[in-house]
Amino acid sequence: METKIVLYGASGHGKVIADILNYQKDIELIFIDDSPKLENVLQFPVFNRNALNLDTHSQLIISVGNNRVRKNIVSRLQVSYARAIHHSAVISSYSTVDEGTVVMAGVLVNPNVKVGKHCILNTGSIIEHDCLISDFVHVSPGVSLAGNVSIGEGTHVGIGSTIIQNVTVGKWATIGAGAVVLKDVPDYAVVVGNPGKIIKFNSIQ
Repeated sequence: METKIVLYGASGHGKVIADILNYQKDIELIFIDDSPKLENVLQFPVFNRNALNLDTHSQLIISVGNNRVRKNIVSRLQVSYARAIHHSAVISSYSTVDEGTVVMAGVLVNPNVKVGKHCILNTGSIIEHDCLISDFVHVSPGVSLAGNVSIGEGTHVGIGSTIIQNVTVGKWATIGAGAVVLKDVPDYAVVVGNPGKIIKFNSIQ
């Protein structure tokens, strides 16, 4: 029997998730969107969210890259969530990846890592031992997190950035592309450069 997986968000990010799931057998895959502009994404049909009832046999993945939007969508829905893990990703059997999370090609997750709900571990990112990734985090392509790094809810870790061991990054922070983070980062901070420096704070809303 096929498992129906619904991707909420007919986006470029959704294309990547669909490609991951397309490697798996016995999956029926469709997209929904609040304002669909396309009839298909790749070869998969797109439906208007309001025209489709999510039945109890469906599993959902929020295929939206924006962390706040993902959280807002999840807060409105009472459904079951799937995960999407690329066949080339290497995830330690001693680590956990929670529901709604997507793991892209070439990701490495070493032992004793906890990855929360509705996260994105993007292409080629490295998550070393004993890291904690909270809900709604986006770890961008090529990011390296050293051992025992903690990332707070909703934080975006920019492409190609590096965070050294034992650093704690607060919630809803932004780590800029290519930044090298050598010390703890408070909630909502925006950090750029090498070494990373705080340049402003994100809005709490």
